[in-house]
Amino acid sequence: MKAMLLRHAVSLDDTDTPLDLDDVPIPKVGSKEVLLRVRACGVCHTELDEIEGRVAPSILPIVLGHQVVGHVAELGSDATRFQEGDRVGVGWIYASTGASNENLSPEFRATGRDANGGYAEFMTVPEDYAYPIPEAYSDEYAAPLLCAGAIGYRALKLTNLVDGQRLGLTGFGGSAHLVIQLAHGMFPHSEVYVFARDESVRAFARQLGAVWAGDTTDRAPQKLHAVIDTTPVWKPAVEAMKNLAPGGRLVINAIRKVDTDKACLQQLSYHEDLWMEREIKTVANITQHDIRDFLPLAAGIPLTPTIETYRLEDANIALAELKRGQIRGAKVLTIG
Repeated sequence: MKAMLLRHAVSLDDTDTPLDLDDVPIPKVGSKEVLLRVRACGVCHTELDEIEGRVAPSILPIVLGHQVVGHVAELGSDATRFQEGDRVGVGWIYASTGASNENLSPEFRATGRDANGGYAEFMTVPEDYAYPIPEAYSDEYAAPLLCAGAIGYRALKLTNLVDGQRLGLTGFGGSAHLVIQLAHGMFPHSEVYVFARDESVRAFARQLGAVWAGDTTDRAPQKLHAVIDTTPVWKPAVEAMKNLAPGGRLVINAIRKVDTDKACLQQLSYHEDLWMEREIKTVANITQHDIRDFLPLAAGIPLTPTIETYRLEDANIALAELKRGQIRGAKVLTIG
């Protein structure tokens, strides 16, 4: 089968071709696993972190990709949840304990980091961590829901937002463009405010219903009850705290923050930005329960991802564009 392999960590400032196209054996299915013929796989910012070593894969070489849609091609001997031909998805969580807090467990394994993912024609996954895809979505449009959408759903839940309260989104890429639609569906009386550096991205946010969109350093016209930060840097999080109302909560939906602008933390004022019971909450991974709950909710609203598609062989192009910030919605590889 064809697969895009990461053989070693490399800076994307030094190369635009971190992955190698190769022919590798089709993986053998375990007893409680399913073998998927992959049809689409989303491209996530976390893959940049894996490539550049900030979220280092536990094995190399490895097939990246954790927003996977495919059809069941083979069942393990003890697998009973699906039938051959069923269309299913796979997210960032590849395996864990099954508990409600399995995202925090040391047994957590990530798709495309601790096991081969979806930048390939086939992959295996434990049957408990594969999810039926709603019929409303094509393969390409379903792919971003498996991570960008589902982790956005978890982040939105963690805001503790009440309908009618004001929500801010700082960073407006693959996840936030779905969260704004999700917020409109779950909290129809809540206004959404967006912070983004690029004016074209701010215009996109207004098209999706933001009542206001400004730069990451701007102040919203009203204080916000919650803000979700999806950026990999510190400055937007610091600025978000300055937009929070007393009792407000900042939810940081990022697997890591770079150190290049860490000095921005010194700009926080305890009295002005943190006092009055303001909170900071982080999102750690995701559970199978989040994804199972989110997919039918997304179809019912319905959420409509904005996507750009690429061939599997062009994964390096999609990753290079993501690195350069050339984003409008979500990037998706089409396979087979």
